[in-house]
Amino acid sequence: QVQLVESGGGLVQAGGSLRLSCAASGRSFSTYGMGWFRQAPGKEREFVAAISTRGGTIYYADSVKGRFTISRDNAKNTVYLQMNSLKAEDTAVYYCAAPSRPFSVPTGQNDYGSWGQGTQVTVSS
Repeated sequence: QVQLVESGGGLVQAGGSLRLSCAASGRSFSTYGMGWFRQAPGKEREFVAAISTRGGTIYYADSVKGRFTISRDNAKNTVYLQMNSLKAEDTAVYYCAAPSRPFSVPTGQNDYGSWGQGTQVTVSS
């Protein structure tokens, strides 16, 4: 099991930027892909982005493609989500997650076994 702690959420105006961080501990971070998900009020949790162990494979949801960038620093056991050109519809609790299988880069939340507590992102229009 891995412990995940997100940070960097907050309130931002539409068009602004935020960078979320997710610090991992408890197992070999560099052998696991990582993902970001979000859940807006009244909606189901949805996939945002995922990155492979060394960053060579990256996936994005269509809704964030071109605006969000996922990256990782294996030396710091941290994964990031840079969010630019934020929109009101990006308002949600954002979660980082680690998949159950090493070296996998899934986009489905059922393939993720470890989750952070979430960080709130609110975009005012």
